[in-house]
Amino acid sequence: MRPAPPGTERELLERAVALAGLTLQQVAGRIGWPCPPDLRRNKGWSGQLLEEVLGTDAGSLAEPDFRTLGVELKSLPVDARGRPRESTYVCTVPLESSAGSWEDSWVFNKLRRVLWIPIEADPAIPLPRRRVGAPLLWSPDPRQEALLRRDWEELMDMVCLGELERITAHHGSVLQIRPKAADARALTWGVDASGDRVLTTPRGFYLRSRFTAEILQQHYIIP
Repeated sequence: MRPAPPGTERELLERAVALAGLTLQQVAGRIGWPCPPDLRRNKGWSGQLLEEVLGTDAGSLAEPDFRTLGVELKSLPVDARGRPRESTYVCTVPLESSAGSWEDSWVFNKLRRVLWIPIEADPAIPLPRRRVGAPLLWSPDPRQEALLRRDWEELMDMVCLGELERITAHHGSVLQIRPKAADARALTWGVDASGDRVLTTPRGFYLRSRFTAEILQQHYIIP
């Protein structure tokens, strides 16, 4: 049974701590979910499992997963050395709206308070046997927020100027924009350099793995 949303950060952290050391199969068993053998046809399953077990309440809204607490949940696949294996999705890129301010952005809203939960992602370990790591409640320090803000402002300037097609994964030191679509045929409206509406591939903001690796290095003992 899906639990009610946690009422406080402490309650949320206690729930997450209770999962540390369990395998994904054990966590799934708590709510009666079957554990798939792998993620080839179940991309995002681990994150969805944590959302269900911990009681998120934002649904598909562009708000932190735990709305009443203002906390975003991010599972973080890590290798055998405890290092992130991939970049971390933050949110979709608003392609037709003006940039506005950093403090009003979806990225800021999602990243000002994050519950990170590392999950083993070594390909040698079968998915059901992969363990959940110790959680971390995190907010960016002033230097990290400055880096995020700078990248966001530069990237959104390009989006608003109709330079979306010029943006590559090489832009941004800690935050990047990449295509995000379950189906390559999926399109959404954007704006070109002339200010005209054009159909384009949906984009998402992602944290570079070196940025999340730094977060782990600051708070965990990483060999």
